[in-house]
Amino acid sequence: MTKKKEKSTDRRETALSKHLGKLPPQAVEIEETVLGALMLERDRINHVLGFLQPEDFYKDAHQNIFKSIINLFSKDEPVDIKTVTHELREAGTLEVVGGAHYVAGLTTKVNSAANIQSHSKIVKEQALKRALISLSSEIQHDAYEDTEDVFELIERVDLALYKLSATLSSSDFVHLGSLDIVNQLVDQITSAKEAYENNDLVGVPCGFTAIDRITGGFRPSELIIIAARPAMGKSAMVASIMKNCGEFKKSVAMFSLEMNWTEVGVRMIAMQSEVMLENLRNGKISEHQLNQVITKSDHLVGKPIYIDDSPALTIFQMRTKARLLKKRHNIELLIVDYMQLAEGYKEGNREQEISSISRGLKQIAKELDIPVIALSQLSRAVETRGGDKRPMLSDLRESGAIEQDADMVMFLYRPEYYGLEQTEDGQPTAGLGEVIIAKHRNGRIGSAWLQFLGKFTKWQDAPPSDWNTNEPLVARDLPDNTDFTITLPSNNNDKKDQQTFERESAKGNDQRKN
Repeated sequence: MTKKKEKSTDRRETALSKHLGKLPPQAVEIEETVLGALMLERDRINHVLGFLQPEDFYKDAHQNIFKSIINLFSKDEPVDIKTVTHELREAGTLEVVGGAHYVAGLTTKVNSAANIQSHSKIVKEQALKRALISLSSEIQHDAYEDTEDVFELIERVDLALYKLSATLSSSDFVHLGSLDIVNQLVDQITSAKEAYENNDLVGVPCGFTAIDRITGGFRPSELIIIAARPAMGKSAMVASIMKNCGEFKKSVAMFSLEMNWTEVGVRMIAMQSEVMLENLRNGKISEHQLNQVITKSDHLVGKPIYIDDSPALTIFQMRTKARLLKKRHNIELLIVDYMQLAEGYKEGNREQEISSISRGLKQIAKELDIPVIALSQLSRAVETRGGDKRPMLSDLRESGAIEQDADMVMFLYRPEYYGLEQTEDGQPTAGLGEVIIAKHRNGRIGSAWLQFLGKFTKWQDAPPSDWNTNEPLVARDLPDNTDFTITLPSNNNDKKDQQTFERESAKGNDQRKN
């Protein structure tokens, strides 16, 4: 790999001359304008710093001059013709760039630095074109090599293209003191107030009343992590969210790295028809159940739900596909099931790879201005811990970067899985699961109980509690937050499950009386 990198530099230097005498993409006059503007108005350096790099300039002389300007700026020294000339002389490159006369002549190429951002963008675009030409030449050369591993080559190409596209992710400062910006913020708050008064949500609803009341819906550019141990119902949760989004006419897409699209589809039909998933998969259903499946599956028709079951996608591939989905279908929510199965950039250990995945998902959320939900596994520390085995942020598997990058972290916890028949409040746990919001960057943290119908792989709002008809099942805050109470309305269409829930509730009530 090292030898290939050494040879690739030589190939890139000659690649641009192999296109039948064509000149490489360049904008020399614009480069002169940018350099001249920087020497005329020092403050304009802030507009290009971090966006332009020395190698973005086509002429070697311009690269050296830009380096000198940046060096002076970093030392908090004046930037003008004389100081830049002196800096070049100290570096031994003054004669290489054409002498003091050439440096002085650059300032005559521009009358004002007002358009430096537009000019800098042109310089960057030409540099990216040259980089793409060089990269294509390297790909072509390596593809002809018999000893080249094609999958490693594709991975290197993905990484190279991702790094090139990342250089464009730069935005200008926003002046919070401007009237337009302040009005924009006030309008946003006013819209949120109107939505609240109309019992509406500002963000994308997940369809669970208790959770939506805490979050207000998932907001654009948020990265939401839903984490749990195996068999807690993670895939069922996101399938339920997709179904609910479809009912709200919200366009949602899913990268299913664990299951193929047919598995996800059958799960959603089981959820919709409330026929056991196992029986649907095995064909062990009656004629009545088949008719029920046919009738209920019609509810999926026309829903804006899109599934990509390509295995082992890289972050670059997800980003490309998500851009296309946003353009074609205007998706409002993206789901990844699950992030440990995605391919990160293998430039270090597994922890660094997972860090690159979580960082990449956050970048997708910001770029497309949509919420991104990513499923994540929890470490085995949960199983070895005593007590009720409630998950904690430290249980997030393989990388602390997940907690850092996430705007919201939600844990799924089903006490009955661990043989716990009652909560610490004495409430029966049969058929219930707790959604614990352990991190919420822009709101309160807390938890809420939902009903889990495992045989249908379905989550739904929990029915009212039976042990106190005047007091509904409540969501609770975690210790370091204020108290809140949330009523969970019944949304259960399955009478048998309702009766089972009532029996279990009554049983728990009797146990407490004894």
